[in-house]
Amino acid sequence: MRPTTKDLARAAGVSLATVDRVLNERPNVSNRTVRKVHEAIERIGFERNLAAVNLARSRTYRFHFVLPERGDQYLAELLAEVDAARATLKSDLVEVNVIRLDIEDPHAVANQLSSLDPGKVDGVAVMAPESPQVRDAVMRLNERDIRVVQFLSGQANLGHHDFVGIDNVAAGATAGRLVGRFSSGRHGRIAVITETIQSQDSLKRRLGFDQVINRGFPALQCLPTLETHGDAGRAERIIRRTFANYPDIVAVYIMSSEARVPLEAVSRYADLENLVVVAHERTPFNEQALRDERIDAIIAQNPGHAVRSALRILRARADKRQPFAAQEKMRIEILLAENL
Repeated sequence: MRPTTKDLARAAGVSLATVDRVLNERPNVSNRTVRKVHEAIERIGFERNLAAVNLARSRTYRFHFVLPERGDQYLAELLAEVDAARATLKSDLVEVNVIRLDIEDPHAVANQLSSLDPGKVDGVAVMAPESPQVRDAVMRLNERDIRVVQFLSGQANLGHHDFVGIDNVAAGATAGRLVGRFSSGRHGRIAVITETIQSQDSLKRRLGFDQVINRGFPALQCLPTLETHGDAGRAERIIRRTFANYPDIVAVYIMSSEARVPLEAVSRYADLENLVVVAHERTPFNEQALRDERIDAIIAQNPGHAVRSALRILRARADKRQPFAAQEKMRIEILLAENL
């Protein structure tokens, strides 16, 4: 049987009322008594039943996801998973809300984060590119006792904040290995496309990709990154110019989570059957393109796992517990037409 508060009071030599005051960090308890109770907790292995405590207090957890205002199918997948989590956790007194922003405007993101009220928000999962404004706003959230999870696109140099997502250097390196192997010794260039290279996920993927291509596949040359900024017209223009200027392109690596717009543009200026194409994330478009052999491989992470993991971490931090790290580790999945 797990030790009860009565067992703890007996082991510490104090009353139940005193144990309650210590556990709930109430005033009018001497440092000596607090120390005795905590020593007894360690000695008998006492653990609070936080679910019962929160139910008795009718405590509600209030968490926000800060997500892009614009997006395509992968964003829709994330929003659907947030909705599913909201419905599932409602009975556990967990409120889950979404804030949609132009995440490429660092001032807008920073202003929104700065406006969050610690009395109304317990934690926030932030998906935004790296910038000094966002970095400082995230650090101020921590100072104001609002827990932060870096969601899928982490902020550099904020190692004390939790991160949910795959190892993006490893993901980029995996893409490099696939592109190199699938190219089968061909000589030529690789077009690398993303929404913005300012995001940490794209930066790290590019780093891992270049390391593998440069080290292991000297016949292939990576072109500078093409940034679409999520704009279909811009994607069309820069991809058309790139293929006109470099007729020896043999492979395309789409680093961002939304592949539909850039891949449709590529298909208008090149024969996909003669290109090796690797993209990220499992969306309806990417799945069909994989079946149709317009994409050779998809590097994916489970969006449902990511959303649930962010909420579990935020809840653990709100309860001043350590998250179960092994449960929250995201796997890199390699999808081929044969294993869909």
